[in-house]
Amino acid sequence: MERLKDYLFLHLSVMMFSFTSVFSKFASREFNAGGLKNPRLYLFVFLMFFVCFLYAFCWQKIIKKFDLNIGFANRSVYLLWSQLWAVTIFGEHLTVRNVIGLFIVLAGVIVVSLSAGKDENAGNA
Repeated sequence: MERLKDYLFLHLSVMMFSFTSVFSKFASREFNAGGLKNPRLYLFVFLMFFVCFLYAFCWQKIIKKFDLNIGFANRSVYLLWSQLWAVTIFGEHLTVRNVIGLFIVLAGVIVVSLSAGKDENAGNA
């Protein structure tokens, strides 16, 4: 159960980090709408940096509980979250290539995570 909580925290941290791309796109829109004089531009830039700061803090806490290869493999789920936000928030469309790429990334995460689980079980035996 503890391992499940660790993975949940890891993935929630990655999901939180994926909002940097959302805030970045909003900042870009605000810049295009009003230039450097637009106060909402600075709000979204601040939110980008704030989320990066929170993620860095969470990453330092969670990476202590995983091997680096597991942590970095699971961090690539960022791509899934960013595509989800692109579709749901910005109304963008996924291409077949996007979907195939996401499946490849997820398959890689699963393979690395399962192989690490086997390595842990072999070490305990």
